[in-house]
Amino acid sequence: MNAPGPVARTVDRVASRALGLPGARTGYTVRTERVPVRDGVVLLATHFAPDTAYPLGTVLVRTPYGRDSPLDVVSARTLAARGYHVLVQSCRGTFGSGGVFEPMVDEAADGLDTVAWLRTRDWFDGRLATMGLSYLGWTQWALMTDPPPELKASVVVVGPHDFAEVTHGRGAFTLNDFLGWSAMMTTQEDGGLVRRTVRSLAGRRAMTRAYAGLPLVDAAEPVLRGGAGWYRGWASHPDRTDPFWEPRRVTDALEKAAAPVLLIGGWQDLFLDQTLHQYAALHDRGAEVALTVGPWTHLQVGVSREVAQETLGWLDQHLAGVGARPSPVRIHVTGAREWRDLPEWPPPTTGRVWHAAAGGALLPDGPEVPAPATRFRYDPADPTPTVGGRLLTAGAGVRDNAALEARPDVVAFTGAPLAADLEVVGEPTVELHHTTDNPHADVFVRLCDVDARGRSRNVTDVLLRLDPDRAPGPVRLTLDACAHRFAAGHRLRLLVAGGSHPRFARNLGTGEPAAESSRMVPSVHTVGGARLTLPVPS
Repeated sequence: MNAPGPVARTVDRVASRALGLPGARTGYTVRTERVPVRDGVVLLATHFAPDTAYPLGTVLVRTPYGRDSPLDVVSARTLAARGYHVLVQSCRGTFGSGGVFEPMVDEAADGLDTVAWLRTRDWFDGRLATMGLSYLGWTQWALMTDPPPELKASVVVVGPHDFAEVTHGRGAFTLNDFLGWSAMMTTQEDGGLVRRTVRSLAGRRAMTRAYAGLPLVDAAEPVLRGGAGWYRGWASHPDRTDPFWEPRRVTDALEKAAAPVLLIGGWQDLFLDQTLHQYAALHDRGAEVALTVGPWTHLQVGVSREVAQETLGWLDQHLAGVGARPSPVRIHVTGAREWRDLPEWPPPTTGRVWHAAAGGALLPDGPEVPAPATRFRYDPADPTPTVGGRLLTAGAGVRDNAALEARPDVVAFTGAPLAADLEVVGEPTVELHHTTDNPHADVFVRLCDVDARGRSRNVTDVLLRLDPDRAPGPVRLTLDACAHRFAAGHRLRLLVAGGSHPRFARNLGTGEPAAESSRMVPSVHTVGGARLTLPVPS
């Protein structure tokens, strides 16, 4: 058992000030725990124990990223210094824990066994909470498939519950995020910081080649180096109803979760749709749930002051009985750069319609004006590139779309400067009059905000892999949810393309399994018009 030294105490003070947290209430000590689970595997954990006779409860954090990661250590220390026992546990097969790491598959059983072990500790008083972001959110949902009675609160930050949906929910494999994540997991325990940095720089070049290579699973081998055996399965099972995905979804938790849940998401986070689905499922059945959505990407959430403050506030409210959240839903309105309290999500809205018209115009309201057909050629050998958006990796979020819009395989429709501010809150929809000469094709649609200087920045988008047997008629697309103010003088711009690579695996144009195929056939897209419906607050 060790108390934090002078450097650690200084880091704690600096972190607390940076995150806007109240001062420490107590000191704490740190020790390593060994937690046996049902199959004999032993999981290692770091226990941050507050130096108080009146602790506020226990917070469980289950992670595959190591118990010394800066985000987890800072959050664990700040909570321990405010009276909470914190147990940061390495998932099986990672950072000294026994067994083999198979993403998602063992987390329910291991989480329940960890709670059973907690019940045997004299320092555990029966008040339990969970917290964590990304995969650490998954471990929380896994535990809530059979929620222990001691669980009093959870804080799920940008955490998924259905991995089939996040890998293949748009019909195309989410290549960038999950090849990148798999490669990271194979090297995260290799050597020290310098060695990992050198390998990371070399790995970027190898990753670029892997994204461009075909077939998908073979092209990944140089970066996976025989590791991450799960990746081939993920890429090779596009049917989300395939039994392969059953151990990789914990949707039952949305019907069984009993303790209050705080959900935190980001408008540019890759798991945004999962977070909003979780909120809707819990809210609709009357469970106690709160939602915060900020302007963040996936990597920005962990260093957010709002996230740190709301996490501590939620734990204080539901474990210590102190304080109360001011409103069930808080959202950040981008463009306006302001936070807004709401009673629920989504708020009441009315649809405002815009039509694509001749000359690349985007016209508000009024009758639909037929637009001359616009054609572009999508070539999978030179796929339309990803620019920003809901990515896991660096380069995510709001970006300048000028280079994307200049490509010949992208069509743009642009509105006139707005006479007044236009606020959009919810999920925009597009009915696209669209055909292709190849039934095997994707459509990518993006809504951008063009400022007075002509800079075009993405707000929301969607990709859809078209059904080759679809009936004739408009293609209906629902863009990702957003909360954005288009300022007076700004213009709306609607982009249409045939893909976004490597965010999504390109459509090869053949109908052959993308994971094993390398043959490519281009497609010519014809856009005959579009109807954009924007949800505007009532």
